[in-house]
Amino acid sequence: MGTQDLVTIVPWTFIAQICNLFIQLWLIKKFLFKPINEVIEKRRQLTENEIKGAREAKQKAEEMKKEYETSLSSAQAQAADIVASATKEAQGKADTIVKEAEQQAKGLIERAEADIEQEKKKAINEAKDTIGGLAMDIAGKVVEKEINENDHKKLIDEFINNVGEAS
Repeated sequence: MGTQDLVTIVPWTFIAQICNLFIQLWLIKKFLFKPINEVIEKRRQLTENEIKGAREAKQKAEEMKKEYETSLSSAQAQAADIVASATKEAQGKADTIVKEAEQQAKGLIERAEADIEQEKKKAINEAKDTIGGLAMDIAGKVVEKEINENDHKKLIDEFINNVGEAS
């Protein structure tokens, strides 16, 4: 025996070790990698579903936001229309009230002028009657007596006093 080999290969041991390696790889693949891959796949699918749900929720939220903005703008337009129509209606009513008041005032003025004219005619007629009566009295007195200048002045003064008392 001479030298000892540090590394020697025994064929049967080498074959047994290779078979042992393949058996271990098969067992690890079957019992370790397969369940781990299934767990990883389930988590991947769960994550994808959550991302998909989040995208759908975001899309729904954006659609709802658009609907809200549309309804808000239409509500603002309706409010503006309501305010405009109410303003127009109020203006129309105000114009009608003003016209009616003007017509009533015009009617009152016309009636007052007619009443004034009638009272004026009545006063003139009463004055004529009074003056006519006084003139008749004076004429009667003049006929009854002859008038001298003093009597004439006296009759004129009496006439003026009677006219002053009658009015």
